[in-house]
Amino acid sequence: MGKDQDTIYAINHFNFLDKILLNKRLEISKIINNTIKDIEIHDALDIGTTSDAKNASSNTVIENIKDVQSFKSISNQVVNSNFFSKILKKSITLQFSEDELHKFSSDLVISNATIEHVGSALNQKKMIENIIKLTKKIFIITTPNRYYPIELHTKIPLLHWFPKSIYRKILKILGMSFYAHEENLIF
Repeated sequence: MGKDQDTIYAINHFNFLDKILLNKRLEISKIINNTIKDIEIHDALDIGTTSDAKNASSNTVIENIKDVQSFKSISNQVVNSNFFSKILKKSITLQFSEDELHKFSSDLVISNATIEHVGSALNQKKMIENIIKLTKKIFIITTPNRYYPIELHTKIPLLHWFPKSIYRKILKILGMSFYAHEENLIF
């Protein structure tokens, strides 16, 4: 294949896989909406909002929660979205001030596909402790199923089923070094 054909193939490959991811995330939103249908939810907080605006599946879970008046975001990324009434750029594993807890505490706290990015088990524990502090009524934490055939971060089928050492080496070869480091993706 020529360079243009390779580019077209890669774009179509990722668009196809992003559609699968979009459908899975819409499925998650539907489950959450069914779970909270009898709970009065005024505000919702998204933990780990992505700054990615290119993929249709980005931030789909939080954006499809129904009957919520106000949406907030805490992320270590720069989030430029008018969808959120309040945005805090901060890692969920850090200490939160009383003011931050007051401003960002919400009836519903959702963390979709974030816990696998915070690093060690100690960081994951700190994340959960902070989510509990930020939650007024209910929190929901989701993480991708390791045995789903498509690794949802890299959008590469089956590769994540290899032993971690091989998986990480192949990611580095493919130029995806970010995901090859455990502090960025525990899998």
